[in-house]
Amino acid sequence: MTQSKGKIGVLIEEHFDPTEYKRFNEYFPQQGYEVEYISHLWGNPSLTFGSNPENDQVEFHVVVTTEVNDIDPADYVGIICIGAYAMDRLRYQVNVKKGQKNQAPAVAFIRKAMDAGNVKIGTICHSLWLLCADRDLLTNRKVTCAHNIVCDVENAGADVVFDGDVTADLVIDDNLITGKHPGVVDEFMEAFVAEIEKTQAAQKVAV
Repeated sequence: MTQSKGKIGVLIEEHFDPTEYKRFNEYFPQQGYEVEYISHLWGNPSLTFGSNPENDQVEFHVVVTTEVNDIDPADYVGIICIGAYAMDRLRYQVNVKKGQKNQAPAVAFIRKAMDAGNVKIGTICHSLWLLCADRDLLTNRKVTCAHNIVCDVENAGADVVFDGDVTADLVIDDNLITGKHPGVVDEFMEAFVAEIEKTQAAQKVAV
């Protein structure tokens, strides 16, 4: 068995994108990376989440046993927020206070991950919604996203990159790699791995 090059953590919840889920499970292991699904489990040892239904069928289910509160982003080479509506669910807070930053476990985790230096952060399609929960995560960052959430992302302080009358397919801004929608998932994954390996090569040279 080939030694793993590291773990890619994927934040997930109910109503995740099925195309991305399928391709993540195929591509990343082929490149030598483990894929670990992460969520807030609400005190349960595990939870099962279903993908967005297509033709009234939920094609994929994933059993998640990794609680986002219990892990360190520095143990991963990259963290990806899966697309569709899962990230909106992960920014939910039971209680809210005026003026207080979003305290949802997944939002707190992504704050730590963004500050972890060498950890690459990937979002695709609607999943920038998670970062929209805290303006500090997006202010002045160059990104792309699904057309549906351009206003949300711009209101959170980000600079959405356009290609003519559409948002760009892929944008890389330092440790943040963003993809437009599932139609560019292959390009997104290739860029994500390339950014991880660029950082790993730089670290080896530094040593």
